[in-house]
Amino acid sequence: MDSQKEALQRIISTLANKNDEIQNFIDTLNQTLKGVQENSSNILSELDEEFDSLYSILDEVKESMINSIKQEQARKSQELQSQLSQCNNALENSEELLEFATRSLDIKEAEEFSKAARQIKDRVTMASAFRLSLKPKVSDSMTHLMVDFSQERQMLQTLKFLPVPKAPEIDPVECLVADNAITVAWRMPEEDNKIDHFILEYRKTNFDGLPRVKDERCWDIIDNIKGNEYTLSGLRFDSKYMNFRVRACNKAVAGECSDPVTLETKALNFSLDSSSSHLNLRVEDTCVEWDPTGGKGQENKVKGKENKGRSGTPSPKRTSVGSRPPAVRGSRDRFTGESYTVLGDTAIESGQHYWEVKAQKDCKSYSVGVAYKTLGKFDQLGKTNTSWCIHVNNWLQNTFAAKHNNKVKALDVTVPERIGVFCDFDGGQLSFYDANSKQLLYSFKTKFTQPVLPGFMVWCGGLSLSTGMQVPSAVRTLQKSENGMTGSASSLNIVTQ
Repeated sequence: MDSQKEALQRIISTLANKNDEIQNFIDTLNQTLKGVQENSSNILSELDEEFDSLYSILDEVKESMINSIKQEQARKSQELQSQLSQCNNALENSEELLEFATRSLDIKEAEEFSKAARQIKDRVTMASAFRLSLKPKVSDSMTHLMVDFSQERQMLQTLKFLPVPKAPEIDPVECLVADNAITVAWRMPEEDNKIDHFILEYRKTNFDGLPRVKDERCWDIIDNIKGNEYTLSGLRFDSKYMNFRVRACNKAVAGECSDPVTLETKALNFSLDSSSSHLNLRVEDTCVEWDPTGGKGQENKVKGKENKGRSGTPSPKRTSVGSRPPAVRGSRDRFTGESYTVLGDTAIESGQHYWEVKAQKDCKSYSVGVAYKTLGKFDQLGKTNTSWCIHVNNWLQNTFAAKHNNKVKALDVTVPERIGVFCDFDGGQLSFYDANSKQLLYSFKTKFTQPVLPGFMVWCGGLSLSTGMQVPSAVRTLQKSENGMTGSASSLNIVTQ
């Protein structure tokens, strides 16, 4: 019966996943159909605009050519009219002179005839008819303004749609996800020397497989990529996956997107649990700051055996639990007394995880580590067998130490600006690093028997966290070399139940 139920549950799960996959595909088809209709309308509009622009250019060229012909016609007409006027005047003068010469032949007196002959000779010498060019200044030819648009007609007849680059192919094998950076690599299905650049589009998602149409973030775009790969760095992995797709572009147009590829970007994301933090701590998401006014109005102090021996962290203003209001939410009591502690809101039950912590410059005292959920509300990190930490004290004297089960190991290294925390739950290892140089500060070797929570203690100062981080490659390498070499920490390594 039980085995049949399990089999049926698997079938139900498979069917539900398949239905979800089909529904996503239906959404994709509907969106694609809508896109076809919208894009077709846009393309038709753009085509009309292009042809209107072409018509406009042809009209402008035609008008310009007509003006050129009319100007040439006017110029030649003016030249010929001017020459014609000169010729008419010369002819009129010449005919008058001819008539005068003819009449002079009838003169009988020698002296008068001789006078007329001289006048005729002088007028002939000065006559414009003999100085006039009888060749037209311009011809009637207009062939220099003729046109032949046969080549242009051929070009127009060859008008066609732009050559669109083919969709690139993303190679998942060549893609790399490491150190909170993603390198995406692609190739063209065939060589295309007209490719000018590529466009990479990406978005975060919590769904594996094909990108979802509904309830997804918008695509972010990186344009003008010249090579066949691109690296996104400095990412915060606050989603399980990221979708990627690429488009190739020539000088004129962008091609279709490649088939999308989904890469896993899983990392530990957590915030600080303000519901159970000490009242003297002001907690906001990934920041915690000491607030000496947070416990005012609480007059009664806890006395007794359970509060003895917990003065490792100086406390000018100790808060009490006598009049403390109950926690509004959360599954545990608030930390109190001298345990200025706040835990993360996400338990670690398996796998390898990494986060970083940065302290304010004036922070007097703080601890960074992990603890079981059972850590008592009066317990300080590192003072019980249910918590592990490194502790920095800048009050009165400067100390840097690893702590577990009320045992202390002084660390002879400089306190870094940022501390990286590596937790290998299955391997039973908790290591601390200089987040910048990746120098190993200290390692605990143990066997975790319960889920652990990131833990933080702060007094007179503040801490800020960076989560959503992958285990850095340098840390993975160091872990391989450091495993089995943590004998210096043997006094603090213990299996806890």
